Amino acid sequence: MRNLLITLLTATCSVAVGQSSLKPKISAGADAIEKKVVSWRRDFHENPELGNLEYRTSKIVAGHLRSLGIEVQEKVGVTGVVGILKGGKPGPVVALRADMDGLPVTERVDVPFKSKVMTEYNGQKTGVMHACGHDSHVAILMGVAEILSSIKSELSGTVKFIFQPAEEGVYDPKLLKNGKSGAELMVMEGVMENPKVDAIFGLHISSVTEVGKIGYRPGATMAAVDQLGIKIKGKQTHGANPWLGIDPIVTASQIVLGLQTIVSRNVNITENPAIVTVGAIHGGIRQNIIPESLEMIGTIRTFAPDQRQLVHKRINEIATHIATSAGAVAEVKIDTGYPVTYNDPVLTEKMIGTLEGIAGKENVVVQAVQTGAEDFSFFQQKVPGLFFFLGGMPKGQTNPAPHHTPDFYIDESGFTLGIKSLAGLTVDYFEMNAPKTEETKPGKGRKKSK
Repeated sequence: MRNLLITLLTATCSVAVGQSSLKPKISAGADAIEKKVVSWRRDFHENPELGNLEYRTSKIVAGHLRSLGIEVQEKVGVTGVVGILKGGKPGPVVALRADMDGLPVTERVDVPFKSKVMTEYNGQKTGVMHACGHDSHVAILMGVAEILSSIKSELSGTVKFIFQPAEEGVYDPKLLKNGKSGAELMVMEGVMENPKVDAIFGLHISSVTEVGKIGYRPGATMAAVDQLGIKIKGKQTHGANPWLGIDPIVTASQIVLGLQTIVSRNVNITENPAIVTVGAIHGGIRQNIIPESLEMIGTIRTFAPDQRQLVHKRINEIATHIATSAGAVAEVKIDTGYPVTYNDPVLTEKMIGTLEGIAGKENVVVQAVQTGAEDFSFFQQKVPGLFFFLGGMPKGQTNPAPHHTPDFYIDESGFTLGIKSLAGLTVDYFEMNAPKTEETKPGKGRKKSK
């Protein structure tokens, strides 16, 4: 019995040492590469590109991966780059993802690498800015690729690096009819196959989470998002004689108020929150003319399929019935967007210890659901995934600028934790799922009793 216990313990330890012994190398590598990662991030920040226009970024990423001896695929999902690193030992396939695109936002932050890029969007001149931290994601994953490639022979599995375009949507006018986000299009083009991915990990830098901390949530983490459009047709008339027409503006006002009752009266908010927001109303041309029609646009956020169906149903009912009561006609169009970002509970439970070991248990916290949306969810529909939030807010700051704003700011000292986290999750997943060898199989090496 004693020999059996010793044999089992030895076998168990040999498995654990296989990948866990790589943690010190990863940690040292992340510290050593910090300045390079910061330099990459600043370059990307100064030269942002909108969705599916990330030609410069993609070229830099592909060149870096090739310099590391990593197999590279370009133009996946239009401008996406995929790198495949085959470890020296057999094992599962882990995908790591970074999104690359910027936003039509004019930067106000006074830093030496401030973006001065300008473009035209929706008929308006605007700046282009990495106002959501995707420049950080790209630089961090480039760092992870460099570190893992340096220990390639010791890896028990394959790493697929996914540098994804167009998380914020498609901005290239030639591609607007496509309507697919970067992740959805990459999945459609087979990024999760050949080799087939077993699990995927991703992070998002957060300007409202303190540096050194990591936030996560099992299950539904970020909302499903849908785009709402309502066209109201009334009857045009002089503003001085409203009784001779049908006012679409008054009708729209009643619809906006009616839509708010979906969340307050129809959704079971003890299960999941929901949001219905009207973001713009376009109609009319002169102060004394009641227009014939107008258009409303908005966004819908939900956290479960049945809830999503209910909200869509109620939007249609409220808009069309209120319009009918006014003598108008409402045409409702809902374009389905990203699914719920869903962290597989089993995978999350298995891997959260890795993050706690790297950041410290006290620095890894369960967060409330986020009403923002992420197309990382398309990857999670294919395989179990874990998506977490990396602190980027300077310590002690009390009023940080939110994402998608001109004053968005990230403390770069949090990057090394991101590198260590993604690399650590990878090697630990390899360790947990590596195929058993003759030496690690239970009972091997046991002597027969005489």
